[in-house]
Amino acid sequence: MALDQNLKGKLTRDLSISLLIYTLPVLAIYLYFKLNNGIIAESHIALPSFLEFVQPAFVNIRSWGLIAFMLVLGAIEFGAGLYDDQWTGEERKVDIICFLAPKLLLPPVVAFFSLTALPFLIPNLENTLSWVPFWGGFFLIAIADDLTQYWYHRLHHQVPFLWRFHRTHHSAPYMGMAMASRQNFIYTVFFSQIYLTATLTFLGLGLPALFVLVIKSFITLGAHSSIAWDKPFYKYRILHPIAWVLERFISTPATHHAHHADTSGDGIGHFKGNFGNMFFLWDVIFGTGLITRKFPKSYGMKSYKQEEWYAQFLWPIFKSKKEGSALAAGVLAVPIAQKKDTVLTHPNRYEPIQS
Repeated sequence: MALDQNLKGKLTRDLSISLLIYTLPVLAIYLYFKLNNGIIAESHIALPSFLEFVQPAFVNIRSWGLIAFMLVLGAIEFGAGLYDDQWTGEERKVDIICFLAPKLLLPPVVAFFSLTALPFLIPNLENTLSWVPFWGGFFLIAIADDLTQYWYHRLHHQVPFLWRFHRTHHSAPYMGMAMASRQNFIYTVFFSQIYLTATLTFLGLGLPALFVLVIKSFITLGAHSSIAWDKPFYKYRILHPIAWVLERFISTPATHHAHHADTSGDGIGHFKGNFGNMFFLWDVIFGTGLITRKFPKSYGMKSYKQEEWYAQFLWPIFKSKKEGSALAAGVLAVPIAQKKDTVLTHPNRYEPIQS
């Protein structure tokens, strides 16, 4: 279905701003060497001395630490009863499959892309950016990776066709480590920033990519967690200035939980925005953010019909058998505002209608 003209205009404007933002780290690196008369010293490209001692930790966190962190935090959430007995039946199957499958699916795909596709597509360019200083590579990857994911996420909400590949992530009626990896396999495999970062790593920015990945993972997992670590920043007045900066810079539980709310009519839920993953700054820049410092009372989609795990994870290969499900055969998921015969149950949501 065609996009609304106002939405098209906003997308065009925001994409133009994004192109400018993408160039900022490149410009910063260029000016740095221009001011240094183009001199490249070993100290420029090496890991800063104050970070050398943490490099082994980042390597271990990347290899197994993040999985351990998710499992431990998930155990704490369950132990605290934060799921309110909602993790049952199909919910459990969907979350477990979506957690385990990418660990098996993505490594060979990314390995093929990095070891076979890239040498074929851009031959003789391996490590050509290895001269870039660590801070420049970190700045470059942090922006390129997260801004690309912001757009990948945003378009899956604003383009009706793409929505059904992302709706699995919003079907969970709870927040927490259990649902953090809950995605349709197509959404996961075509995760655009994975291949962008793999390309930059191939070009010689592997070390800064490692640090960006670990830091981003902790921020995004923390934003999905049902443990509201940001509440003390809102409670104590002395921490309010820190909270003001923090909530506008990175994703927090309050801002990301609002994105997963089951309603946007209460002034807290904001399904049509808060798309940021590591940086909430993108939502601030593009006007898609809502900051309330409050948490929704409930999560998920009101139209959710407890679809089978295989329909949620493997759609469109397998369809849902639930009548009226947006993942069932012969059903279209379209913006409800664009169809007069669709019942209004959730502003800015995509609801199913019989085709």
